Amino acid sequence: MKIVISEKALSWFKEEMETTPGDAIRFFARYGGSSPLHTGFSLGVTKVQPDDAAFKTDHDGTLYYIENRDEWFFLEHDLHVNIDPKLDELVYSYKKA
Repeated sequence: MKIVISEKALSWFKEEMETTPGDAIRFFARYGGSSPLHTGFSLGVTKVQPDDAAFKTDHDGTLYYIENRDEWFFLEHDLHVNIDPKLDELVYSYKKA
């Protein structure tokens, strides 16, 4: 599994979540909402250091990761993070790994 983050999304994290080198961004399964992979669950994002990262990628010293306990959510899919140009918000897509 891979985490793929677009340049626009990386800029969004720097501006909206004020990421700096040494920070960590966690993608996690949360109850509520919906996703193409699971009804009743959606993807959340928070700035917190990892506990037990299963998948991770580093961009400019900021770690982006998924914990082992959230691996089930992705069902062998890669996570792609981009920006919705109309809303200027994060948008996620999942591609079979």
